[in-house]
Amino acid sequence: MRLTTRGKLAVTAITDVALHSHGHPVALPGISVRQGISLSYLEDIFSALRRAGLVHSVRGPGGGYMLTRPPQSLSVAEIVMASEKYMAHANDKADNAASSPSSDDMTADLWASFHSRIMEYLQSITVADLLAQHRTGADNAGSPAATAQPSQARPHRARESQLPSRNVPNSVFALGLKAG
Repeated sequence: MRLTTRGKLAVTAITDVALHSHGHPVALPGISVRQGISLSYLEDIFSALRRAGLVHSVRGPGGGYMLTRPPQSLSVAEIVMASEKYMAHANDKADNAASSPSSDDMTADLWASFHSRIMEYLQSITVADLLAQHRTGADNAGSPAATAQPSQARPHRARESQLPSRNVPNSVFALGLKAG
């Protein structure tokens, strides 16, 4: 399994659904605006999540997506695996073609152990854990962005070298007027 941007965005989107659903479907355009993810990419991700049974769609006005299970029973590992399921087969083929048998044999145990530990870690984190972390602000505590002072907006001033001289036209239209 690879942890790609697609998997990370799927976790973000599912967390957004859990945070904003309040028993009602959450529309993808709202997630797109809040999370800065393109709508077409979200549609692709949610199609995979729906096929995996993690979300269900509600059609019509007020429609959107809802979780099929409570956030406490939905692990990050499930979301990542569901969102990247169709890519896994192609990635495995590419990995097998790129690696030589001797290098694969020498490090197979290392990578199997690494994969196992990553999966254990991702399975130990639920969407409810992410929501709690978001609500307490623990994910931003101590970060430079959280402790930075808000910047003051400075008025824009053009530099002297950027100002046109008086006898030079400032557009093609002014050039035509000056010539005529």
